[in-house]
This record gives sequence, structure tokens and C-alpha cells, in this order.
Amino acid sequence: MSRRLSFLGLLGAGLIVLGAATGCASGAASAPSSAPAQPDATASAEPSPVEAGWLNGGASIALVTWGSSSCVARITDVPTVADGVLTVDLTERPGTTCTGDMVPRPTLVPLPEGLDASKDLEISVTGVVTGRATLPGLTDAVAPPAATDFEPSAGWVGDSLVAILTYGSSSCPPAVETVSAQQDAIAVGFATPPADQVCTLDIAPRLSVADVSGLGETSATTLVLSGGDVNVDGPVSILGTR
Repeated sequence: MSRRLSFLGLLGAGLIVLGAATGCASGAASAPSSAPAQPDATASAEPSPVEAGWLNGGASIALVTWGSSSCVARITDVPTVADGVLTVDLTERPGTTCTGDMVPRPTLVPLPEGLDASKDLEISVTGVVTGRATLPGLTDAVAPPAATDFEPSAGWVGDSLVAILTYGSSSCPPAVETVSAQQDAIAVGFATPPADQVCTLDIAPRLSVADVSGLGETSATTLVLSGGDVNVDGPVSILGTR
């Protein structure tokens, strides 16, 4: 079985946590509004800002949209490529009550086998969010890690966000608490989980976003991750360009 199909199997098994950005893009993120708003699944989605970043050596991308932190969009099927455009259809879990906040929400999207990550990727988003984006190709695309490696990965999303992929319990995603400059790297600290937190024993991909806009201009190419029971051995390279 191919690496991408194995990775997609994790998604299909319901292990993916798509909402690690719940108001935690940075330590200064604003708290979600407590006022709920029920989404209308039959309404036509208005065009929305869409950004993306490479992950897993170009085997997948983090697709970032803006909206309620409690209603993170998820992919409905295997993304397709036609005429050089990757089409991703997004949906929300039915019956979900959404908070009225507005945050960047990352969705993990495995890419079709054979897609060349060294070339610019045109992305068309349909479904509950609509929009288009162009992701510049990787200049130094590396071989995607095997699905069983569970190695953290990171990628630039525009000039102010970094998407971070980690692995662990699907019910206990890490929350970004602090972001700071650390010499030639960016230090990201995850919040300490509550002592009484109960987590499932699965191993799933969890996607977070860190807001680095407060650091100003930086030429950092790596992340130093700490806290939040995230296991990582050494710096994590940031794919793509800011």
C-alpha cells in the first residue's frame, strides 16, 4: 500500500483531529465567543480566504480557512487533480453548534499519488467553504516519510502562520500556548494538559497553527517544539517559504 493511501486510511478511520487551532494560533489568541450560532448546511458558501502549506515532505498539505473554532471543516473524499488544479471538498459535522469566533482552522489534506511538490499547486476549495489559493512549489522537496514514522512536520502558511503536524491521541490535540524567537529557530510551546484529562489510546495526526506575525521579519527555517506531551527529537524543518 502506498504511503499516501496508508495516510488516507488514518483519515478514513476517523482518527484525524482537524480542530487543533481552537483559538490557539498563538499565546495572544483571542478567546472564542460564548454565543453559539447554528450553521445552515443548505446555504451556499460565500467565497472565503484560503491558504495552504506543505507537510510531510510534500505528501500532504495544511489547508487553512477562517471561521468558527468549534466547526472545523473536514474533507469529504479523496481530493482530485484535473487540468493542474487540486479540488478539495469540505464539509462540517452535521448538527454541530458553532461558536461565533473567527480563527484560522487547519484541515489536513493528503495529496494524490504522483503529484509533483516541486511545482506550484493551484487549489480550489468547494463545499461549506469556497475559495482558491496558489501554493508555491517546494524548491527542495524531500521524500515523504512513511505513514508509520509519526514524525512531526511543519510548513509555512502565508507569511504569518506555521502549520504543525504532530501525532498522538485524537481526543487530546496539543494547543499552541507560546511562540517566540530562539536564535535561528522559532520556539513553539504547547499548553500543559489538565492533570485529570482522559485521552484515547490511539495514534492520530493532529494539526495546529502557530501565529508568528508578532516575531516580525525572521529567516527561521526550523521549529523547536516543547510541552503538551508532544514527543519530538530535535528541531522540525519548516517546509516552503514565508
